[in-house]
Amino acid sequence: MKIHADLSEKAVVDSAALDWIPSPIAGVERRMLERDGEEVARATSLVRYAPGSAFSAHGHDLGEEFLVLDGVFSDESGDFAKGMYVRNPPGSSHVPASDPGAVILVKLRQMHPDDKAFVRVNTLDPTGWQVGRPGESILPLHVRPDEEVVMLDWERGASFDMQDFPGGVEYFVVEGSFEDLDGHYGQGTWLRLPPGSRQTVNTSHGARLWRKTGHLTPER
Repeated sequence: MKIHADLSEKAVVDSAALDWIPSPIAGVERRMLERDGEEVARATSLVRYAPGSAFSAHGHDLGEEFLVLDGVFSDESGDFAKGMYVRNPPGSSHVPASDPGAVILVKLRQMHPDDKAFVRVNTLDPTGWQVGRPGESILPLHVRPDEEVVMLDWERGASFDMQDFPGGVEYFVVEGSFEDLDGHYGQGTWLRLPPGSRQTVNTSHGARLWRKTGHLTPER
């Protein structure tokens, strides 16, 4: 299965317009944003757990990364409420479940094999946020030479000069909306720009975003 699998092309998906597709496990459904492979795949998806559902034990040979958008997602390492950002590195395994139900943005098989960091960040905790550009607050989530993952808060009416992304850029709009010269991206939009892209952005109403940069180069 190939969905927006060509990383050299721009991709934009309004996740709210997608159907929920049942997974092989009862009570677990997916909205597929990008995918290259079948059940074992390089993938970016929204995954919805019904209350009381659980996924079977499985490993992540090339890692797993997720942001909890709603509810509480759990495994044997803890309970992760709305706003938690989690990385489980290559070689890790777990048994995921949710008692109250949950929706997560999850990326599979997209980590460098030597990235061994377990990461847990509460993005709703204000203490980790830093001042960025005028009109911007930034929360670092994970930084490597070939990858940077952050949360961004953009104030209403903020605008930013053109920025270069030699290794590409990927966004998920958690709240609000923003614009660039090519379009408008509302809540729930997933946007990927290929390596070598340039972008000028502004936001009329403010936005909270998850953003990853540097990870789309061919050697990855």
